[in-house]
Amino acid sequence: MTEPSPPAGTPLTADPAPAGPGDRPPPVRFAYDAHTWKEIAHLLVNLPVSMVGFTYTVTMLFAGAGLTVTVIGLPLLAAGLLGARLLGRLERARARRLLGVRVEEPSPLPHGAGGFWPGLWLALRDPVGWRTVLYELIRLPWGVLTFTVALTGLFVLWPVLPFVARALTNVDRAMVRGLLSPSDELERRIAELESDRGVVVDTAAADLRRIERDLHDGAQARLVNLAMGLGLAKEKLLEDPDAAATMVEEAHGEVKLALQELRDLARGIHPAVLTDRGLDAALSSVASRCTVPVKVTADLDERPAAAIEGIAYFTVSELLQNVSKHSGARSASVDVWQSEGRLFLQVWDDGRGGASLEGGSGMRGLADRLGAVDGLFVVDSPEGGPTTVTAELPWRDRSGVLAPQARTAKGASARGRR
Repeated sequence: MTEPSPPAGTPLTADPAPAGPGDRPPPVRFAYDAHTWKEIAHLLVNLPVSMVGFTYTVTMLFAGAGLTVTVIGLPLLAAGLLGARLLGRLERARARRLLGVRVEEPSPLPHGAGGFWPGLWLALRDPVGWRTVLYELIRLPWGVLTFTVALTGLFVLWPVLPFVARALTNVDRAMVRGLLSPSDELERRIAELESDRGVVVDTAAADLRRIERDLHDGAQARLVNLAMGLGLAKEKLLEDPDAAATMVEEAHGEVKLALQELRDLARGIHPAVLTDRGLDAALSSVASRCTVPVKVTADLDERPAAAIEGIAYFTVSELLQNVSKHSGARSASVDVWQSEGRLFLQVWDDGRGGASLEGGSGMRGLADRLGAVDGLFVVDSPEGGPTTVTAELPWRDRSGVLAPQARTAKGASARGRR
């Protein structure tokens, strides 16, 4: 399901650490209340904590950089940056507990980002890890200063120590917000899109391999047999015209089968009916080949972009294949509609249910493909049925322009229409 859309015009790059009412300490006074003692404790703890962070960071940097000429240098540096993320989490927790600074946790690095090397490269370019490294490097001199001032202030600056502690901890608050908070929503989107790009590349490569395999095992093999058959018929044409005629007739049958396989392959790449008549007619054609009666309803005032139209077509096509092969359903339906800058698809059947995204199923592949284009894929399939699969895609018109409602956030939720 999609998250609620932000108000129209909300920028993607917002203040990374907006200060809410609970994020600001109470006004400082000539008194030692709980907030003042927490701030003093934070200043005193700065030195030992910063020493640990500085030592880890310097060791990690020198070890990783010094071993870059070996096979373990870059993985070691990447592991060090992941450890720096953990240090940042601990520092955010300390600031939250002692200073009242509420900072959101950065998004985790995406898993399985195209294999080992792409994942390693993503970890090495992690902006959260590098900002934490910078934070730990500048914390040691600051920790020495704040520890010294706080400790001596307990015996020398006692009357004004609350004001001094507030001034020093305000610097700490600024450093935590500036270096340990998520930079902005754009950073999250970049990480997601980098992961999605790997999915798109892998999917395209798999499709090319499938087309090559289908051509090699299907139409190409039949055309080879056809050439051989016609060659034999040519040799027998004069000495045994009847046998030659029989062989030509068999070759004619091979031609028909090869043409049918080529048509099926072309339909699997991009069906002509989709290009000529649009999504409604193409989905009706797919539904007519399903072994289960399917009702198709399309409520579209205009056609989306060809790429979005193609993804929608193949998503519904694969879902209806699952209905035919696995559902045991007696009836099914397909609904397509546009709402709030999104294209919605819903496939329903009254079969046995139990479909899920787990275990590397075809459903998981569909979810990954839609996610790669900023889409969503929701499966509701309890044991015993029925099964409802809802998919969302961003609406782009035929000129490729993204719908206004979809520019700021994902639009309406994947709500059903049944």
